[in-house]
Amino acid sequence: MSTFDPDALECLAAIVEETGFERAAQRLNITQSAVSQRLRALEAQVGTVLIVRSRPLKATAAGLLLLKHTKQLRLLRADLERDLRELAPSSTGGGREEERISIAINADSIATWALGALGDLVRQGLPLEIITDDQDFTHEWLRSGQVLGCVTTLKQPLRGCKLVPLGAMDYIAVASPAYAQTQAPQGLTPHNFSRIPFMAFNRKDDMQGGFVSKAFGLKRVALSQMFVPSSEGQVRAVLAGWGASVLPGLLVKDLIHAGQLVDLAPGHVLPIQLYWHCWNLESDVLDALSAALTTAAARALH
Repeated sequence: MSTFDPDALECLAAIVEETGFERAAQRLNITQSAVSQRLRALEAQVGTVLIVRSRPLKATAAGLLLLKHTKQLRLLRADLERDLRELAPSSTGGGREEERISIAINADSIATWALGALGDLVRQGLPLEIITDDQDFTHEWLRSGQVLGCVTTLKQPLRGCKLVPLGAMDYIAVASPAYAQTQAPQGLTPHNFSRIPFMAFNRKDDMQGGFVSKAFGLKRVALSQMFVPSSEGQVRAVLAGWGASVLPGLLVKDLIHAGQLVDLAPGHVLPIQLYWHCWNLESDVLDALSAALTTAAARALH
């Protein structure tokens, strides 16, 4: 098997992660011409095209395989840095900025329990990159090799990966007291939900429809929706009276207790089971990430 130039592999990763040659050059602190030369040399060595020069740029199947290999090399280097720090605590260590350890976590977990779980690892020097997406789609980042682990709703282990159940996050429907009083004085009902605008994360987010469907035993639900791609942003939009939303109880319980939000459907909760998937590799860094997330989830979820 050919030995690939680590600089060329990191160049390929930079092009994919930064979605362009110019930004890749800026990240690697080289010229755009040098980026193109490294990619051409790597493509010549592999014998196939690695990047589809579309808008946005996309990696080919071969490019994704090399991207996954590059991230595995990053993980090995991160393990080495961790071991060296234990043997030589005075060593400055520290990987290059471009050698980030990437994981995908859904926005609601980031807004509630996940960041606290990762704090110690970051303070120890782990060069972490968190990619956010809807919880039903974070596993696609892992499937394509762009991250080494993800928090997702998928309960079947991906090929070459291991799976750990994290627990369930409870979701409830909320609105501001003023909005609820004027638009839904009886709360959320089978007769008024279609008239209430719901804040959703993006067009892939079906949390709002899932909640209404479960609460009222409906098979098909059509909602009026607005899209705010941030859990905290959805809270702010609801507080401002834009409409309602279905949000994690962990995120809104204090606001409900303070009277700033109201539960539109008391007694109705939508539990969403979350899982941690990661590559099935022997790695102290992966083990530390898994332990940190599962421990925090055990405290926050049920």
